Amino acid sequence: MSANLIEYFNKSPRLGVLSTSSTDGRVDSAVFGSPQMIDEKTVVAATADNRTFANLQENPYAMYTIMETGESITDWKGIRVYMKLKEYATSGELLDTIRGEAAKFVGEEGAKMIHAALTFEVYEVRPLVDFGQGWEKSI
Repeated sequence: MSANLIEYFNKSPRLGVLSTSSTDGRVDSAVFGSPQMIDEKTVVAATADNRTFANLQENPYAMYTIMETGESITDWKGIRVYMKLKEYATSGELLDTIRGEAAKFVGEEGAKMIHAALTFEVYEVRPLVDFGQGWEKSI
């Protein structure tokens, strides 16, 4: 199951939505293409110095949602990955690597906008549409 989860999470191309919240409950949801699952418990992502980053500094919990449309809502596929920020880096090897990879797709100027490398611990994975089924049936 873990290999399938990692493969599905990292499928390309794909976009997902990263949802965060400040400590006073202000929610932010932003389209993210950068998160990569490096093992069944760890996700690495990059962010600019923005609302997402500010929220994560106040409240380390986040959810990444990957969606694929279907003919009806019950035919949609995807997963919701619940995570907690373990650490972030605004300098160093991980950030340099992420910026280098991003430059291939968004150019040097776009890569310079990346402010931080984020490392999350995954604590729960649920299907996009949950009718009591396991996530395997949703992908």
